Amino acid sequence: MYHPGLMEVARRDTRYAYEAYEFLFEALSHTQKMLGRVAEPTRTDPANENVVENHVSGPELLAGVIDLARREFGRMARVVFHLWGIDRTDDVGEIVFNLIDANLLSRTDRDRREDFHKLFDLDDVLLRDFEIRVDKAE
Repeated sequence: MYHPGLMEVARRDTRYAYEAYEFLFEALSHTQKMLGRVAEPTRTDPANENVVENHVSGPELLAGVIDLARREFGRMARVVFHLWGIDRTDDVGEIVFNLIDANLLSRTDRDRREDFHKLFDLDDVLLRDFEIRVDKAE
């Protein structure tokens, strides 16, 4: 789904593909659901009290990013990320902070780019212990 705000962010920082920004929003929602938090990925009010309640830390978001990438792309996740410009955990942080700077995501006072710095090797994590999971129908 096309979002003009995301397109503008992707134009400003050409290191990352538009699809990387879309995926980040999907991964944020996925992560919030995994953690049992209300999915509310876009900022509607800078003083929104729900920001802390719905907040996802850098390491939590990265776990959700990896989980969703494995589900969506399987063994091709690493290739897809590379095509989008995501080669390190720091790249996910850059995407997050580009979205924060564009007022498309909220943050708390504790959030920092360093929260994403060299947390793990993406190649290793995306490929190691890969297994195909089939979710049971509800």
